[in-house]
Parts: sequence; structure tokens; C-alpha cells
Amino acid sequence: MAMLEVKGLEVYYGVIQAIKGISFEVNQGEIIALIGANGAGKTTTLHTITGLIAAKSGSIVYEGTDVTRIPGYKLVGMGIAHVPEGRRVFSSLTVLQNLKMGAYTRKDKNELDETLKMIYRRFPRLEERKNQPAGTLSGGEQQMLAMGRALMSHPRLIVMDEPSMGLSPIYVNEIFDIIQKINGDGTTVLLVEQNAKKALSIANRAYVLETGNIVLSGDAGDLLNNDQVKKAYLSE
Repeated sequence: MAMLEVKGLEVYYGVIQAIKGISFEVNQGEIIALIGANGAGKTTTLHTITGLIAAKSGSIVYEGTDVTRIPGYKLVGMGIAHVPEGRRVFSSLTVLQNLKMGAYTRKDKNELDETLKMIYRRFPRLEERKNQPAGTLSGGEQQMLAMGRALMSHPRLIVMDEPSMGLSPIYVNEIFDIIQKINGDGTTVLLVEQNAKKALSIANRAYVLETGNIVLSGDAGDLLNNDQVKKAYLSE
């Protein structure tokens, strides 16, 4: 059984259909990439999976439980974390306060302290800046904070929306290295990413979205070498 199964998902904004009956799955331990042009429906798909948007029809099954109608705050407690597009850190709160916000579903203080130490080992700059307001961090550091905040909930599945957006090439490489390390530590990753080449280079499998439909899927390495994908998404 797949960790996450999306079946026949349809999502509307008013009368406009944004997602048109898509189906895909994510197996435990994988990095799965969703790629496609702006407006293809990638972010909408993630928002529906994490309970921020209601599906019109179809189902979302997580670890054998139908979570289609479960609100986002409850999904966090079930092991799903969301790193949103644009970071969305709490700019007036300190780095440490932001991280603690990510752990609001957890009660064991000793466990929280251990998780915080793990986050600081993964993101040393966050420890260096733990008392700074998050709004004073660089874009790359804010992205690390958003990822660290999500990891504070100790997720089994982490959903990431455009983690490299607006970052310098050095930070882009660092963020993708971190995603691989997070996955290597045992967390399954569902990744939406405009930088298709980088996403496919670290993913196990991928799905290509166009105007609310999945038009291609397969092994990420195969899609990286697919002429149709190269022409549409991988041109320099």
C-alpha cells in the first residue's frame, strides 16, 4: 500500500476547474516531484492534500486512512507537514519562536528539545540566529527556517512547495542537498518545484502536470531524458 494515494481528485475555484481528476501515489521513503508550468495546478494539489482547500470529488488516502475531509491542523498531528510557497515565516517572531510554532501538536518537552537539537545540527545557521527576528534572515535562511519549522512536527511525509523560488544558485544547491538529507533520515518527500531539472535530479519518480491534468509520469531519470520534458521544462 502506498503511503499517500490520490484518486480522481477534482478541485474547483468557483466555476473554474483547477484539478481535473488526477490520480497518483507516493510510497514510503520516496522523493516524488510534481513539475509543470505556472498555473498547472501544482500548488492547488498540495493545498488540497494538506487540507487547505476542499476537494470537489475524489479521495486522498494517507497511511490507509481517508483524509480527504480532514482539516490541515489535524493532518499535522497525523504526520503530514507542509512547507509553503514563499516560506511564510512569522517575520516578527524570533527564529526559535518560529521553530516552536511548528511543534504545537507535540507535548513531550524532552522530545521537543531533542528535535530542536536535530534541527540545529541540520541547519547550523538557525542556531546562530535563533534570537533574531525571522524577518531579518536572508531568503535562503528563511527557507531553511520554513523547512526546520515543518520538521519540528516530526512528520513522516513532508510536502514542499517551490523551496528554491527566489534563491541564489548557491542556496538552491544547499536546499536540494538538505531535501536529500531529510529524505535520507527517513522522511518521505512530495516536492513541487519550478526548477524541474533540479527536482528530477533528486527525485525517485515524478509526475508532470498541465492545466490540471497529469500528462506524464515515471522514473525521474527517464523523465530527465524525455524529449518532451526537455523541450517544455529543461531548456536553459
